[in-house]
Amino acid sequence: MNGLFSGAAARAALRSAHACLDELMSAVGVTGFAAADRSPGLLATVDQHTAGIRDSLSTDARPLTPIILAAYAEGVRDAAFKHGWRPPAGDIDWAGNDWVLNRLLAVCSLARTLPAAR
Repeated sequence: MNGLFSGAAARAALRSAHACLDELMSAVGVTGFAAADRSPGLLATVDQHTAGIRDSLSTDARPLTPIILAAYAEGVRDAAFKHGWRPPAGDIDWAGNDWVLNRLLAVCSLARTLPAAR
């Protein structure tokens, strides 16, 4: 092995990150983007969250990668669960202005900007 990760481990980490982001897109992104298309307020909120995530991850200093973005999303979910948040059991009510869901939708928005190569 050369360095911290072998090539196989790095590829496995990247596949895992893509799987996490794909799952998030299915769970949140699909309905969230449709709702944002109908709601300028939700779109503005997601844009603000997107900017906040970029600031948090200091993407000006290093490129945003699927691994960094997936780890961030998992961190948001883990922290939310620790504070009692639970995902909706049914359809998401995007008018409810749920901070966690809005943040995760912003992660989906950033994920759409990443290169598609796997």
